[in-house]
Amino acid sequence: MEQTATVPPPRGESSHGADFADPMDNLARITAQLPPIRRSSVGHRKSRVRKLRLKWLQTGSFVIVAFVAAIAAMVSVFGGMVAYEPLQNITSGTKSGIIPWWPVLVYGPWLVASLSVLRSALHRRRALHSWFIVVLFSSVAMMLCVAQAERTFTGIAGASLPAFASLACFQQLVRQITLTLPPRQDTPRHRR
Repeated sequence: MEQTATVPPPRGESSHGADFADPMDNLARITAQLPPIRRSSVGHRKSRVRKLRLKWLQTGSFVIVAFVAAIAAMVSVFGGMVAYEPLQNITSGTKSGIIPWWPVLVYGPWLVASLSVLRSALHRRRALHSWFIVVLFSSVAMMLCVAQAERTFTGIAGASLPAFASLACFQQLVRQITLTLPPRQDTPRHRR
C-alpha cells in the first residue's frame, strides 16, 4: 500500500477542484505558509570589515614601497655622484673629450640590469642573469673606487660604501615589490 502526500485544497474549493489546479499555484501556497528566512547580517559586517582592513593594508604596503623606492633611488644617485670622481680620476692621464664620461660604462650596465630585475619582480619571475650583472658591476665600481682610495680603513670603507649601499637598497626594493604583489596563480600543467 503506497502512501502519497496530499496538498489541502485552497479555501473555498472542493477536493475535486484541486485535481485541476496548477502545480505552481500549489507550490506558491505551500511556500507562503512557511516562516520567512532570516538573513544574518553578522557575516556581512565581518566581510566588510575584512575588505576595509585589506584595503588599508594594501594602501599602507604601497606607500611603504613608494618610500623604499624613493630612498633607494636617492642612495643610488648619491652613491653614483660620490663614486663618479674616483672613477673619473682613473683616466685623468688621457686627454680625450669623452673619457670623463667613462664611469657610465660601469653604471650603465648596472642600471639596465637593475631595471630588468625590477621588471622581472613585477612579473613575479626570476632574474638570475640580471642579478649577476648588477652584482658584477657593483663589484667593479667598488674595486675601482677602493683602488683610488687612501690606504686606511676609513678610506677603503668610504670608497666601497656607495656601491655597497646602492646594491643593498636595490635588493630591499626588489624584496618589497615582491612582497606587495599578490601571489602568482600558477596555471596547472596539462599532462599529455
